[in-house]
This record gives sequence, C-alpha cells and structure tokens, in this order.
Amino acid sequence: MTYHDLIYEVREPIAHITLNRPDSLNALSHRLVDELEAALNEAEADERVRVVILSGAGRAFSAGYDLKEDADAGERTAYDWQGELARDLEVTMRVWELTKPVIAAVHSYCLAGACELAMACDLTIASEDAMFGEPEVRYGSGPVTLLMPWLIGVKKTKELLYTGDTIDAQEALRLGLVNRVVSRESLEQEAEALALKVARVPPEVMRLTKGPINRTFEIMGLYAALDTNLQASSILNSAGSPEQLEFNRIVQEDGLKAALAWREGRYGSDK
Repeated sequence: MTYHDLIYEVREPIAHITLNRPDSLNALSHRLVDELEAALNEAEADERVRVVILSGAGRAFSAGYDLKEDADAGERTAYDWQGELARDLEVTMRVWELTKPVIAAVHSYCLAGACELAMACDLTIASEDAMFGEPEVRYGSGPVTLLMPWLIGVKKTKELLYTGDTIDAQEALRLGLVNRVVSRESLEQEAEALALKVARVPPEVMRLTKGPINRTFEIMGLYAALDTNLQASSILNSAGSPEQLEFNRIVQEDGLKAALAWREGRYGSDK
C-alpha cells in the first residue's frame, strides 16, 4: 500500500509506523486513521515483524483528532457521530488487539485521540518533554476510547476528564500511564532497544501471553464499557453546546490556533 500521512518501514524484526503530518502536529485525520489501520494489518500479516513501534514525526507524537476537519464537516446528528466515532474506536482498539506487541514512542504532545492510541499500546516510552491528556473536554467533547480508568484508576481519571488538565511525563510514569521516561535525544534508541528485547520472545509465546492479559480486561467488561462510552460520546458530540458552537465558529472564522487559544483561555493559567 502507498501511504501519504504515515511512514511504514520494516527493519527486521521491527515494523516502524510513524505518523507523518508534522505541519499539523500529526493530527489524526480520516485518511491517517485509515492508513494507520492498514499499516497495523500489514505488520500483523508480515512474518518478519515481531514488534511494532508507533511514533510521530516532527515536533510531537500527535495532538489528537483533526479538529479543523471536524469543524469543516459542520453540524452532525448523533447517528452521524456514532458512525465516525465507532470507526475511530475500531482503529484504536486494533492496536490493543494486534497479536504482536506495540510500543508507543511518545514525545511532546500526546493528547486526546493520540493519548488513547498510546494507552492502547502494550508499552509506552515517553521523552521528558511528553505531555498527556484529554483537553477536548474543555469545549464540549470527550474521549472516544475510554481506556484511562482501566490504566490509572477512577479517581485520577475523573480529575483529568473533569478538568481537561494535562500531565507531564514524570506524572504519567507515576500513574502507570507510561513504562519509562527517557531523554528526548535517546527516545528512538530506547524504544528500539526495548523492541529488540521483546522480539526475543517467540511469536507463539507472545500471542499466548498478550492474549490472556487482554482477555482479563475483556472479562471485566472492557468492551461493554467502551460501547457505553461510544453511545454517550455520539450524543455529546451532537449536542450543540454553546462551547462547541463557539469553538467551531472561531475555527471557521479565525483558524484552529485561535480556537485553541480561546479554549485554553477559559481555564486561565491551568495546565
């Protein structure tokens, strides 16, 4: 497959998937989401690949879903949103469901849908400048793939999703959202070293290790919870709250940067 918005490269035994929309901080457009699914499927089918590393080109891992693309689409019904959000959920959970381990190598912004992608990965290495969070709650949206309570517990999840605050790499490490924090300069090297170590595990052993771990969460109700959140998010995104309408108006008239400044300005100097 020819990719436009990501780079797919196999350096045996690792498949490197790099989100590649650096001018938009690797915002997750519809095309990029589709290409990510295709790249994951390609890695799954390739017998040379034992581990996948997911990273972002340029200044950040990813700022999340493409808000300009959403604003340009105009008002949509809950039914319309349900289809779109179900697609986003499906691709994020493709990372979770891959039989091969996926390592996220995160630098700078890892927000909203990108934070969900990192949470779906088996392991996450973050550089010291990494920032995690779900700031979309600040203008009337919410997480599409509600994995956070399963990883860090209910109290901290509620704090982050009630405020839209972000956390730095060290706080993410303390909460168990990431496995390691390294320097920005050594991020790629550290991710590859971990991938090579993991790749020593025979593929059949890996499948029979990852599968039951994931199944544990599924038995606890993971997929039922995600489906409940999907239905709620579809209603939420179509609600037409004053904050949503104002955010979209500013995007259309003044651009996304101005809309983000308005969103964050409502919270003063908070993170």
